[in-house]
Amino acid sequence: MTGKLFLFHWNAAEAEEIAAEIRGFGFDITIESSDGARGGKAVKESPPDVIVIYLIRLPSHGRETAHALKSMKATREIPIVFVDGEGEALEKTKAKVPDAIYTSSAKLKSTLSKYLGKR
Repeated sequence: MTGKLFLFHWNAAEAEEIAAEIRGFGFDITIESSDGARGGKAVKESPPDVIVIYLIRLPSHGRETAHALKSMKATREIPIVFVDGEGEALEKTKAKVPDAIYTSSAKLKSTLSKYLGKR
């Protein structure tokens, strides 16, 4: 059984590498690496089981994208998982999106396992 995952990561080459690994966990993945608004529209049109946002590149973009998704009725219930944040960027993100899930790359597979086959 598979699940649908939407991946936001602000570097296209790295996003493809990450997606390849996550596909091995059993997810069909859509990637957005350059435009949070475009990604938000895609999430709204075809809601995934879970949204993953990496904080290792341009954490402010990820934070604002997640905040926008949580403010829209159509997407606010979709779980958001932030990965690999640290320091001030992580603190700001937790303050702006407190109901998100926060994890590391090493723990991502176990974190995501609960979202397989949800839709």
